[in-house]
Amino acid sequence: MPRTVHPSPSPAARVLKGGAGALLLGGAALATPQALATEISIACGAGDSSDYCPALAEQWAEKTGNTVKVISTPNDATEKLSLYQQLLGSQSSDIDVMLIDIVWPGLLDDHLVDLAEHLPEDATEGFFPALVDNNTIDGRLVAMPWYTDAGVLYYRKDLLEKYGHEVPATWQQLTEIAEDIQDAEREAGNDDFWGFSFQGRAYEGLTCNALEWVASHGGGTLVDDQGEVTIDNPRAADALDLAASWIGTISPEGALNHTEEETRGIFQSGNALFLRNWPYVWSLANGEGSEVAGKVGMAPLPHGPEGESKATLGGWNVAVSRYSEHPELAADLAAYITAKPQQKAHAVKMGRNPTIESLYQDEEVLASNPSMNDLYETLTNGVPRPASVTGDAYARVSNAFFNHTHQVLSGDLDGASAVQQLGRELERLGRRGW
Repeated sequence: MPRTVHPSPSPAARVLKGGAGALLLGGAALATPQALATEISIACGAGDSSDYCPALAEQWAEKTGNTVKVISTPNDATEKLSLYQQLLGSQSSDIDVMLIDIVWPGLLDDHLVDLAEHLPEDATEGFFPALVDNNTIDGRLVAMPWYTDAGVLYYRKDLLEKYGHEVPATWQQLTEIAEDIQDAEREAGNDDFWGFSFQGRAYEGLTCNALEWVASHGGGTLVDDQGEVTIDNPRAADALDLAASWIGTISPEGALNHTEEETRGIFQSGNALFLRNWPYVWSLANGEGSEVAGKVGMAPLPHGPEGESKATLGGWNVAVSRYSEHPELAADLAAYITAKPQQKAHAVKMGRNPTIESLYQDEEVLASNPSMNDLYETLTNGVPRPASVTGDAYARVSNAFFNHTHQVLSGDLDGASAVQQLGRELERLGRRGW
């Protein structure tokens, strides 16, 4: 149910259009008289994995003299997207501002305001360029980056030291080191120990993993920036075949049904040497009650023999509905939430990774989470999923990719057959243009 963070304005005030309040644009603002307050609704809060959003919305309301209505949305990203599509498809003005996943700009852009029309020219200055590009569809800035993620490799630094190994630079090195230490740990009595834990279920998480394998082998990104399908190539096939070799050897059969939390559980209980996951795991793995606290290292993901480390970008952005009755104020709220001071507070208090590059050198941010410094290069070189270029078709593109990859991991297809079939399917999807 919606909850009002600030007192609701009078009925007369509700009909006032954008411009009733002084614009903040991430800085200081003069409060407007309460009689002129406008209510802005924002979809964030409980169940959003973004509990700091309501607090920031309340700050904006207090500074501008407007009011905000915080609307909770489903925690599940698919359900959240379905809700947004239903509201936007009906051109509802019930929600002014919304949080959108990094892969949704191309799906929702027709329903979103071009923020460049309401914000200063330098509004995106200092943000990671790849994230701004991801949120720019056909020249329109449809969302402001709020916080980001990228795939990383966690490892047991105590076990690498014990057995005389370095952090692997390539996937082949990871495979060999995982086999060696897994064998040694099992001989020592830990029969539940595995070399590598990753997300292998047929879902979006597998798309993220597989994109990292393929891109880091020099096999491209499924669909390039011009909309050309690139997946059908030998390097992509080799990447998938190598991953398939892990199942039942250095990774459990159960990996075929594992998502982020199952893999974190295996690693955090002390039963895995390597883990591919997102930055949120760092504080949990080193937290109270963790079996591996103080024994964990974090590094960029490995790469193939002819590639470089690639991490799939994740994260959330703030967008404004084109059906908002107050687009100017809604854009101002979006700018406030994503401005540098608020991103810094979000990083320090909630551990979220900023989308503004300079915050990765900020002393207070680094003091709150030293791993932030290690993430900078990973985020700089992060690879976005081909969501912007494929637009409305992205869900089908991703579904085809993770299903074919899952078939390879399960032993039902080899890599060459999978990328050939996938290439043909994607060509059909994009035949009339994305």
